Amino acid sequence: MKTVVIATLGGLLTLAGIGLLVLPGPGFVLVAAGLAVLATRFTWARKPLDYAQDKAVAGVEEVGRSPWRAAGAVVAALALVAVGVLALSGVELPFVNALSAVVLVLSGLFLVGTVVFARKHEKVMVARAHRPAGVAGTDGAYRVAPTTE
Repeated sequence: MKTVVIATLGGLLTLAGIGLLVLPGPGFVLVAAGLAVLATRFTWARKPLDYAQDKAVAGVEEVGRSPWRAAGAVVAALALVAVGVLALSGVELPFVNALSAVVLVLSGLFLVGTVVFARKHEKVMVARAHRPAGVAGTDGAYRVAPTTE
């Protein structure tokens, strides 16, 4: 019974995520969540889950490195939130109902949070890279001074 529940829940999350890849919404997140649920019971789901995780990390790192990509993502997120708020406030928009308006707002907020996380993470990584050798770092370790041989 547990296998049937996991297969059903993971399959539904994955299919919903695939649908949201072409529609407004957090499609990639739902695909990864569905694969994570499936990977708890099925070993075949681990490979696509690892691939999805690698792509997600690469995307977050790219947004963190590029201020232009971060700015574009924030503009897109604000547009999603604006459309969702307009639809919730009663403005008639084609193909947008109350449920999709809520999903648009949540997707926009999730995207803003991801951009903020990526930019802060990039600043931490740059600060660590520029820390002088032999000086105690915040992680309690010393970097080895480069040898000049």
